[in-house]
Amino acid sequence: MANLIIVCGPQAVGKMTVAESLRDKLKYNMMMNHDSIELSDRIFGFATPAQRELNEDIREKVFSLAVKHNVDLIFTYVCAFNEPEEREYLTSLQRQFEESGGRFIFVELSANLEIRLARNETPHRMERKASKRDVAWSRADILRSDQQYKLNSDEGETWFENHLKIDNTNLDPDEVADRVISTFDLKANDKEEKEYRFGV
Repeated sequence: MANLIIVCGPQAVGKMTVAESLRDKLKYNMMMNHDSIELSDRIFGFATPAQRELNEDIREKVFSLAVKHNVDLIFTYVCAFNEPEEREYLTSLQRQFEESGGRFIFVELSANLEIRLARNETPHRMERKASKRDVAWSRADILRSDQQYKLNSDEGETWFENHLKIDNTNLDPDEVADRVISTFDLKANDKEEKEYRFGV
């Protein structure tokens, strides 16, 4: 059985750094949403039909292999809470992992816009996400997405049984990760570093 932790939230909220902290504390494997985006962009170009299809195929294969080989996984994701298909997609992932005997945990991060715009320009983000190195474009994308989509759930809105919403405006990634681990009583795997973060 394999567990899946979704770390969700708007752009530059801190999903990657929280996921990395969870990865290192729990020895879970990790896929950023940008892992499949950046690869498919390099091959097929930005936002082309072939790019979108490859991006979806990569993610689908990663999830199926995690379940098949009992690999606990962390996945970062931007969810538009005003789009019905988003809930359908996430529910399908929940079903896939829970039917294999694993757990599905949904961690939702929120932070104010000023903090997110500042985090958008951090060196670590630039290093890990090539598409964000055009800061003017990525800043405009954040502002545009905030206008177009509902990127956090409403107060009191819960999509899943294991749904934890954290305002990480003033929290560092380790504090957020520790709260997730404590809330869901998660235990670290017994793995060598190369098994869950090889080459990172």
